[in-house]
Amino acid sequence: MGVIRVHEFTTVDGVVDAPMWTMDYGFPDDLAASIGALTAPATGILLGRTTFEMFAPAWSARTAEEDPGAPFFNDTTKYVVSSTLADAEGVWRNSTTLGGYDAGRIRELKADHDLYVSGSATLVRALVDDGLVDELHLYVYPVAVGSGIRLFPEGRPQTKLSLAGVEALSNGVAHLTYGPAA
Repeated sequence: MGVIRVHEFTTVDGVVDAPMWTMDYGFPDDLAASIGALTAPATGILLGRTTFEMFAPAWSARTAEEDPGAPFFNDTTKYVVSSTLADAEGVWRNSTTLGGYDAGRIRELKADHDLYVSGSATLVRALVDDGLVDELHLYVYPVAVGSGIRLFPEGRPQTKLSLAGVEALSNGVAHLTYGPAA
């Protein structure tokens, strides 16, 4: 059985929307190593359509010389959860569309793969609700932006998690790792 590891850049007020605010904090070696540890065991990338469509133009043209993460994002199979995207392969190589969200289909995929998820807030909410997330990695930036998409927006039912790890990074970011509630 594989695992699903989710990676989110978030603000202290919980915003995960297009994290342009991360630019002010750089991408130091310890952050790169921390994220590299999440991607290293992955045999597939699971993304929602919106994140896939943001990542495809950003990553598909990058080389390993420009960004050491490029081979992972370009060479690893990407599974896109979308009821509207018909041809993921035509957008970014090594990509396939799974169709609309289906917890059973994700469980089948997880049975054969260690999956890495980045962004994809709507997808992540559904995965958490269905007990499919094994590790939730929140990289909390020391900034509050006031508005934007939140991973757990107001009005959602309570979601209990268990703290599995804490790491302070050199740029002031806190890496919090959560697992399912015990």
